[in-house]
Amino acid sequence: MSRARTDPATAEQAAASAALGAPVAPTRVHVAGQWRLMWWKFRKHRLALWSGVLVLLIYVVALFAPFVAPKDPNDYASAYLYAPPMPVEVSLRGPQGEFGLFFKSYELTATTDPLTLEKTYVINRDALVPLGFFAPTEPYSMLGLPMNRVLFGPVNYEQPFYLLGADRLGRDVYSRVIHGTRVSMTVGLVGVLISLVLGIVLGGISGYFGGFVDDAVQRTIEFLKSIPTIPLWMGLAAAIPTVWSPIAVYFMVTVILSLVGWTGLAREVRGRFMALKSEDFVTAARLDGCSEMRIVLRHMVPSFASHIIATLTLAIPTMILAETALSFLGIGLRPPVVSWGVLLQEAQNIRTIATAPWLFAPGVAVVVSVLALNFLGDGLRDAADPYA
Repeated sequence: MSRARTDPATAEQAAASAALGAPVAPTRVHVAGQWRLMWWKFRKHRLALWSGVLVLLIYVVALFAPFVAPKDPNDYASAYLYAPPMPVEVSLRGPQGEFGLFFKSYELTATTDPLTLEKTYVINRDALVPLGFFAPTEPYSMLGLPMNRVLFGPVNYEQPFYLLGADRLGRDVYSRVIHGTRVSMTVGLVGVLISLVLGIVLGGISGYFGGFVDDAVQRTIEFLKSIPTIPLWMGLAAAIPTVWSPIAVYFMVTVILSLVGWTGLAREVRGRFMALKSEDFVTAARLDGCSEMRIVLRHMVPSFASHIIATLTLAIPTMILAETALSFLGIGLRPPVVSWGVLLQEAQNIRTIATAPWLFAPGVAVVVSVLALNFLGDGLRDAADPYA
């Protein structure tokens, strides 16, 4: 009985039934809707499915960043400048001999060479740092709620703990990467949403009405695409006043990325509108007295909504990389805003490459998130045409 629910009739069985003159019973594939067919095809793409889970996890981390990060991203400690990552050990016996699952680390002892003044850190096995889940910390606010616990951290929050090391001011790199997820991932999401509106509206008008309107929109797109990307970003970013607040700069960077990123989607929407405006269902809607706006929004756009979703998923990584590049070059977001691009500014010199490679952790986060979004978009693009 479970086989009847999960396996549809094959083409050979249907052909045999038709040859015998028996009516072919409709299977779940024949009666399933468009979205259900997309889901069935998407879940066969294992890499895209797991990438979707990873992307969802990244956005959950971004939403609850103060709870996931063990420290405030701006807390600094002058005694731990460029401190290396502290090892985490797991044992089945606690400090008092009790059995269970216990996490621990050890403090770092700094020594300075009297000749070169180079600071080195040595693990001090005598200074234990007990770790645990839902560890206490200083009071903070998350989503408007007062909190005093973090997901994982030292049992005594005053003890130093650097899971991914510290930067030049002794700030926790792990906490800063977690908090940077908020800005870097939401810039891509918000930027793509703005590009979605511009792309659908301008591309739809261009493809549906044609003529002079089409020429004007297409020449505008060609003009924007002819300008080199980096100089265009630099010119637009230079127009942002330096006295603006970080929130205002964040908003303007998002607008800048959206003004450049809508052209590709607009051309795709234009092509689909030009192909669909002569279809029978559009003609029937027009003869039925539907307004032009209703035909566009209720009949034409939903017919290729799956394609738009796949395109948007593939556009988010481009927005993330653009924000990272702008901030890395110093023309995007600036401190005290914490984003992956801002954090990568710390990794621009030879000393970092040689002595503090853990400062490249934001770059790893960028690579992982971009790959996950690309794999997810690839799976959605294949699932968008379930009949292929």
